[in-house]
Amino acid sequence: MDIGQAVRLRLLELCEEKKLTVNHLALRSGVTQSTLNNIVSGRNRSTTVSTLKKLCDGLEITMVDFFRSPLFSQLEQELR
Repeated sequence: MDIGQAVRLRLLELCEEKKLTVNHLALRSGVTQSTLNNIVSGRNRSTTVSTLKKLCDGLEITMVDFFRSPLFSQLEQELR
């Protein structure tokens, strides 16, 4: 799994956990609906740190909480 996939899955997991739709998260976080839809659909695989911070604020969690998931413990190395 790469970082883009892990971020996508973690966002979907947290939305489900907090009973939020992706569109509601977009409203709460100030991230455009199209940007968030691109992230969760896999079209955008390189989310910026500032976008991720806004999404965490919308989820009312810290970035530490976001990355505290087994999804991030075994990422593939991304050398390019």
